[in-house]
Amino acid sequence: MEKSPNLWEFLEENKAQINEYIELRIQLFSLQFIRKSSTIAGMLIWLMVLGAMAFLISIFAGLTLGWWLSSIFNSPVIGFGLTTLILGLITLVLVLLRKQLFIHPIIRIIIREQTRDYEAE
Repeated sequence: MEKSPNLWEFLEENKAQINEYIELRIQLFSLQFIRKSSTIAGMLIWLMVLGAMAFLISIFAGLTLGWWLSSIFNSPVIGFGLTTLILGLITLVLVLLRKQLFIHPIIRIIIREQTRDYEAE
């Protein structure tokens, strides 16, 4: 029973330091959260820009391929039909391999970026 009064005395004597420690820990957690969330937000914005650029490139590449195949076959229907078939097959392959090509690599990048700071310490 003698430990309780000593503990209470210790807490009363160091109340200011304990409160300061708790406030500093809360600030540290909030700063870590801000850093991690801003890193993830920056990566997501980068992925959106990259996706938009890939979309534009695929649109113009599809139009170019369609006109080129149209001139080879002397028929716009055949040229653009083959282009649609090719782009449809590429889309099907990307959908089937989405986890291996997109989801898992993005998860690995996020985990690597978030654990890099802890490995440096």
